[in-house]
Amino acid sequence: MSLEVRPHVTLYLARHGQTQANLEKRFSGKKDTPLTQLGRTQARQLGEILLRELGPRPPLAFVSSPFERAQTTMRILRRELDLPPDGFATDARIEEIDLGLWDQLTDDQARSLDPAAFERRGADKWNVHVPGGENYKEAAARASAWVRDLDRDTVAITHGAILRILRGLFLGLDWQGMNNLDETQGVVFRIRGREVVRLEP
Repeated sequence: MSLEVRPHVTLYLARHGQTQANLEKRFSGKKDTPLTQLGRTQARQLGEILLRELGPRPPLAFVSSPFERAQTTMRILRRELDLPPDGFATDARIEEIDLGLWDQLTDDQARSLDPAAFERRGADKWNVHVPGGENYKEAAARASAWVRDLDRDTVAITHGAILRILRGLFLGLDWQGMNNLDETQGVVFRIRGREVVRLEP
């Protein structure tokens, strides 16, 4: 499965800043935890990268996952761009993958619930659901539909797994390749067509 943005559309895609759950190395899906101080710094870094790339008050579309950690990140970065903090849309199609019964658990805690299910999912994340949640294939379908609908240059804030899945689709990777991509916070990925360029602070 491959993906590309429409011709003449540029997508600036980033993950939200570090959260308390990220810091504690917990699965984080639909349940929110607040940004840490580092996470707020990373959100400002996103704004600084975009300011360098686009200049102040860029006339782009701004879209966030509805989850509060993503919206908080978006508000902070928009301030860096001299834009009203709440002037953005949300779209559920770029929510984090639904982690079902594992949400807010550590790896060890999730494995202890059902070791066989944990191993099955680890061996085939594309097809095997998290118990009570999604698999990569389902998350990829909804996020891809969002990308295909983009009709203007857009800045978007999403989540770690969705960021890896989308980058993997643009790069033509299989699910293992997607899974091996990093989930870096505080960087922006500029996507044109299928080209993915990492923009550092």
